[in-house]
Amino acid sequence: MIGSANGVRIGITGLGVHVPDRVVTNDELAQYVDTTDEWIQERTGIRERRMANKGEALTDIALPAARAALADAGVAAS
Repeated sequence: MIGSANGVRIGITGLGVHVPDRVVTNDELAQYVDTTDEWIQERTGIRERRMANKGEALTDIALPAARAALADAGVAAS
């Protein structure tokens, strides 16, 4: 249990993750913004990030993650 709300115990029983396929590197970002891979990594530690493709909605990312979390928890969506 991690907490309670209105007397109901709350806990995390399953985890799921999904990320967009498109990887954007610091070198790619540097083509659009006056920066370098070294500058970004030194200050943030970030090497790459994921970016949704055109036509890819938040639900396209969230739905597989939610399904994975439900499966991990061993419960049905209903």
